[in-house]
Amino acid sequence: MTSRRSAVAGDDDTALTTIPSSPKEVQQPPRTFRDAVPRQAQFPIAVATSFAMASLGYSLLGELTNGELAALSRSQDTWAEVSLLAGWRVIELTLGWYGKLDSLDVAMLNLLTHGPHYYLLSTFYELNWTISASALAIDVLSIAVPFFLLRPLSTIHTPSAAAAAGLPNRELLDLPLQTYTAALSTGIYTVVLVLSLRFILPRILVVNYSGVPTLEPAYNASYAAILPVTTLFGIAASTFIFAPFATTARAKEDDKLNEFDPVAASLGETVWWNVWGYTVKTKVVIRRTIVVALVTAVNTFLASSKTLYRVDASGAAVYAGVWAFAAICSGIGLGFVGGD
Repeated sequence: MTSRRSAVAGDDDTALTTIPSSPKEVQQPPRTFRDAVPRQAQFPIAVATSFAMASLGYSLLGELTNGELAALSRSQDTWAEVSLLAGWRVIELTLGWYGKLDSLDVAMLNLLTHGPHYYLLSTFYELNWTISASALAIDVLSIAVPFFLLRPLSTIHTPSAAAAAGLPNRELLDLPLQTYTAALSTGIYTVVLVLSLRFILPRILVVNYSGVPTLEPAYNASYAAILPVTTLFGIAASTFIFAPFATTARAKEDDKLNEFDPVAASLGETVWWNVWGYTVKTKVVIRRTIVVALVTAVNTFLASSKTLYRVDASGAAVYAGVWAFAAICSGIGLGFVGGD
């Protein structure tokens, strides 16, 4: 009787446990490209792929447009200039890779930081807007595609994963609020750019951008005219800055902020508190805003001063500063919307 019960129990256990009859029946999930690439080789491959895609893209664009973009761009005269521009591109890739950004993050960051240069070319150098848009797309895709192949999208940018992982405040990523934050960023970029076009940039372009053929767009600047451009910047800023910031949960480090005693604290602790005494969530929006502003300033400055004819460094710095200021204002505005 005991043996029969044992046999029945054994049958029940077998019924609850799926054991393949042959190892050949075990189906392993297909390996992706990123799984096949050793971790140590991923970043070098991303850099090489990015440069190859950009080179191929610009060569193809030049053939299709009879070199219109190349006609406005001067060649680098020395190896120092070539190394500077190539090195800056590597720094951009390094910042994205080791900053744990995914392909959507770097795409939005590149749109924000490379867009000002192509806006300048299409608006004041009379470059066809389709060529400017194509060149910008090459810049964006040449960095986003390698990241997409080698790194999965973050939980923030994957709705199903966000729900499964219990991402905090994920309701803030719903379309209505995303539309609102994008509209806010768009409005900020629009106001900053229009005021700059009316009061700052005309003189800068006349004095420091000697090759500019027309200033009419600056004098005729209106909110409606530049809205299509600033809408793209607004969407990109909202995606890059707001989403990661809004979904950051409270951390244990935040409790230490409440324990700070200015009376008992040392001078160093007080300075740290005043400079960086923010919650983890607030630090996210600060970091991302600084990244956008800094990369925008450097990239726009180098693009003007090193790739355009007869542009003074001081004028390039002012033009870059306008866009960096717009990024900072946008980050501040988004910080107020997503704050606790």
